[in-house]
Amino acid sequence: MTSTADLAIAQGPDDQERFDELIAHEQRIEPRDWMPEAYRKTLIRQISQHAHSEIIGMQPEGNWITRAPSLKRKAILMAKVQDEAGHGLYLYSAAQTLGITREEMMQQLISGKAKYSSIFNYPTPTWADMGAIGWLVDGAAICNQVPLCRASYGPYGRAMVRICKEESFHQRQGFEILLTLMQGTAEQREMAQDAVNRWYWPSLAMFGPPDDQSPNSAQSMAWKIKRFSNDELRQRFVGMLVPQAEILGVTLPDPELRWDEEAGRWHMGEIDWDEFYEVLRGNGPCNAERLERRRTAHEEGAWVREAAAEYARRRARRAEAA
Repeated sequence: MTSTADLAIAQGPDDQERFDELIAHEQRIEPRDWMPEAYRKTLIRQISQHAHSEIIGMQPEGNWITRAPSLKRKAILMAKVQDEAGHGLYLYSAAQTLGITREEMMQQLISGKAKYSSIFNYPTPTWADMGAIGWLVDGAAICNQVPLCRASYGPYGRAMVRICKEESFHQRQGFEILLTLMQGTAEQREMAQDAVNRWYWPSLAMFGPPDDQSPNSAQSMAWKIKRFSNDELRQRFVGMLVPQAEILGVTLPDPELRWDEEAGRWHMGEIDWDEFYEVLRGNGPCNAERLERRRTAHEEGAWVREAAAEYARRRARRAEAA
């Protein structure tokens, strides 16, 4: 079984220079290319955390499939959850090209060693949450992930192209759910606004801490894994939300939000970073529940993985014997 150490390529005298030239000239680093070990480890951390977020992110929405208000809504939501499973698989596959195994990544997740996006540790008490997640959470994901299509590591950038196309549909779906609710009864409008109120601030925190408190952001940008800083992405996101909120008829729950003409940027209220870090440490409303469900599903699905592996082995033996 391939490990990170097995895949690492011994450094030659010109390898660092060639790596730097590829980065400088906007060319892709591929799995068989030499790369600094720190670059490899950064990618493994980022891509695996991204994959974990997609897989854990299936839970809050999967919980609503049987309770969606119509057959059409059930089918759409089921398709979205299936998309998220596919995104996780693309990303795990991309991470595997760096030498870490799928089993290692899954053990890191279910043991609590690996992180995933803190946004998925919040509850979804109403149908309006499906709209808020689509509009806000998937909208934030699009802002963050579209630049990753140009990530310097080839397998990651190529995986992101398809993921972003599908995320754009998810964002539109969420917007449409909220728009329908806002055109409904007073109770439905109140439910939509409540969901926006609860998901707005965690969505802003998705981009990570402020630039001066982000330990990995500058190096990731130098390697052209990331293209924009956390604060730049947050500004883009808010700029996207303001006109859409006006169309929806919802109020963004930040009384300090305004466009600063002189600075050329949005002025916004302070994000509760204490809450962000508390959730990240595993103390959010649903952290334990999310991990326990993932752990149980992994254990109960062991027989499926074993059967699939045995089937593959038998096919390989038959092919050799033919």
